[in-house]
Amino acid sequence: MRIANLSGRLVLVTESGAVDVEEASQGQFGSDPTAIYRRWDDFVAWAWSTDLPPGTPFDDKDLGSPVPEPGQVFAIGLNYKEHALESGITDFPVEPPVFTKFRSSITGPYGELELPTATVDWEAELVVVIGTEARFVSAENAWDHVAGLTIAQDFSERTRQLVPPVPQFSIGKSFPGFTPIGPVVVTLDEFEKAGLDRADLEIGCSLDGEQVQKGRTNDLIFSVPVLIERLSAVLPLQPGDIILTGTPSGVGGGMKPPRFLQVGEEVVTWIEGIGELRQKCVAGRPHTTASAS
Repeated sequence: MRIANLSGRLVLVTESGAVDVEEASQGQFGSDPTAIYRRWDDFVAWAWSTDLPPGTPFDDKDLGSPVPEPGQVFAIGLNYKEHALESGITDFPVEPPVFTKFRSSITGPYGELELPTATVDWEAELVVVIGTEARFVSAENAWDHVAGLTIAQDFSERTRQLVPPVPQFSIGKSFPGFTPIGPVVVTLDEFEKAGLDRADLEIGCSLDGEQVQKGRTNDLIFSVPVLIERLSAVLPLQPGDIILTGTPSGVGGGMKPPRFLQVGEEVVTWIEGIGELRQKCVAGRPHTTASAS
């Protein structure tokens, strides 16, 4: 299945278009794109046993985040070796570095990105969507708790993120529009059907057609199953929670000299088997980092 949020309504995207879930299920499931993960097993059983009606063509610009209101947002830092190295980290972490991105930063897969400063960076990321509660889960069983995979762009305002003396990762990565997600959540069976390995997908990002990031998700230091194991050992992962798993090398802050997003540039982020995000950079309200007093 390819699950989407079309103008605020839960849909399944098929070859013919979008199928409204509430209408197709005759009210068995509602229209809320977030609520479906709380009934994940029932939803999957219905979807796989139902002959869906033909889909309706739609405009991509009407797609919102397929998980617009996750209960918890986990983001993992320095989870690709080459990205850790370009960030000046030579001793790789023995535990996943975890922060969050606040929900108000979440937006849909296509649209404008307001740049509050001249130091906004890009980070292409694979996103895991939790389908069933995970608590004290082993890595061997972790995939059983995953609803599907999607894409995020972890935009980062580096000045705010790295303000001394104490870095502020979460707030520096949570300006409005800094977490576009989508275009769809792809269930794990879809990768197998397409002949793809869910643990080894190409991921990348380009600026105005110039490729700046390209990697594979099998290069993660902490794989998806290990992340679920480590996180669920601390707290329960709930249906609809999301995990941004980290970014490969090629971010602007790691370039010499550093390169950041400019007004007018288009950022395209993609992952094999899922799709792409597109953001056009526009001028935002100026922001300054306050000095400590």
